[in-house]
Amino acid sequence: MLAKVHSGCVIGIDAYPIDVEVDITNGLPSFNVIGLPDVSIRESRGRIKPAIKNSGLFFPAQKITVNLSPADIKKEGAGFDLPIAIGILTALGVIRQEDIDGILFCGELSLTGKLKAVRGALPVAISLSHKYHTFIVPEENSIETANVKNVTVYGAECLRDVVDHLKNIKKFIPVEDSKTYPPSAADNTIDFKDVKGQERIKRALEVAASGSHNVLLIGPPGSGKSMLVKRFPTILPRMTDNESLEATKIYSISGELKNGYILRERPFRSPHHTISYAAMAGGGSSPMPGEISLAHNGVLFLDEFPEFRRDVLETLRQPLESGEIIISRAERAVRYPSKFILIAAMNPCPCGYFTDKKKACQCSSNQIHKYLSKISGPLLDRIDIHIEVPRLNYETLSQKKTGETSIEIKNRVEKTIAIQQKRVDEKIARANYNGYLTSQDIEIFCVLSNESKNLLKSAIVELGMSARAYDKIMKISRTIADMDNSEIIEAHHLGEAISYRCLDKNIWP
Repeated sequence: MLAKVHSGCVIGIDAYPIDVEVDITNGLPSFNVIGLPDVSIRESRGRIKPAIKNSGLFFPAQKITVNLSPADIKKEGAGFDLPIAIGILTALGVIRQEDIDGILFCGELSLTGKLKAVRGALPVAISLSHKYHTFIVPEENSIETANVKNVTVYGAECLRDVVDHLKNIKKFIPVEDSKTYPPSAADNTIDFKDVKGQERIKRALEVAASGSHNVLLIGPPGSGKSMLVKRFPTILPRMTDNESLEATKIYSISGELKNGYILRERPFRSPHHTISYAAMAGGGSSPMPGEISLAHNGVLFLDEFPEFRRDVLETLRQPLESGEIIISRAERAVRYPSKFILIAAMNPCPCGYFTDKKKACQCSSNQIHKYLSKISGPLLDRIDIHIEVPRLNYETLSQKKTGETSIEIKNRVEKTIAIQQKRVDEKIARANYNGYLTSQDIEIFCVLSNESKNLLKSAIVELGMSARAYDKIMKISRTIADMDNSEIIEAHHLGEAISYRCLDKNIWP
């Protein structure tokens, strides 16, 4: 009595097909699982037997061997409970083999036979949709899985329901894709119009949103850094379908997907400065995504930037450069996408008042230098925009006039992004956002006027910029020119970009 059931295994952000082969023969009663199963799969033997019995089905007192093929891939997670149980019932003749061909099964079983949600159902469905026409998953995973095109998805509450469906006793109703989009989760109570003054900082954040540029805000306590950053997501456009699926896959793997709905709003992650290396980068014996990956296609906000551990901050260097992070283990290396807008905020010195015009700084030059040196030069080089946030005076704080709304700014951001997307659609650029332009792209798209060339030459000589800082200025200039719908980068575009590089200037100890 031999049966074969289809399932899948998640490795990184992708999934691979796994065949669950079940053989039942006469002999001393035993239940063995082979094929590099992890602890949770080996423990499934203690869940599957009572689940089958408590579902009113027969469990044989025979020798049961389960092989997870291919044998060279380590299998992890409780999602193999359902396919193993279906394999046993098929080998017993309760279910016909032809009734499960072309169907992928995934789900954890409780002792009562109820199906429980598993991590990674969406990446399994996306990666294997070309191989199987039907997916049977726990009901809690059905909404996220239904986002995959050209497959039929059924959500099941318990093992007995799955058996009845396969035997045509009581058929499931397919989960419709139209039901998988939740109402907007955006917080409509916060808006850029609430921020008084700080027009230069608002402009810098608009540039960052328009070109996906990283930002470092430097200013004294109470200058409004956190208030500005909290409103930054309100000017970001919604994710495209591909971006949504990528981000949702990561949340599915990490178990943070709420109600199974696909993510439509861009992620906003704000970890505390006491976060560990593994929590930021991702890790564990079975590598899971960290904050860096959970911010993919969204925003990673690091407040009190120098207070983070040095090794934690250094993990940002690779994803800021390549848009992905590699977590290496003895068995394998796992890649997670990590394209995000980094927004960091910090005081200019330990007391916070080095750049303040009203309150005197109490720190020595050595203290300020030590404080700033917590952030390495290579990391600062990877941050496109660093700008000082001044304290507001009484006149600005007391004015009743409101500024531009987030919607007005967002509309401009979307128009600028559309210009960048047009280059991709016409296949003359590979990066969707100017922040990810390559050196070759910069040569092609960052065309300077003669006046701009002279200004750039002077800036390089006076500021002693690195090659990476040069690239950053060119990318920012391209975004500012796009905001003006200009093909040529004029001197005022370049001048504004240079003004956003305050740490390149010799005003810091």
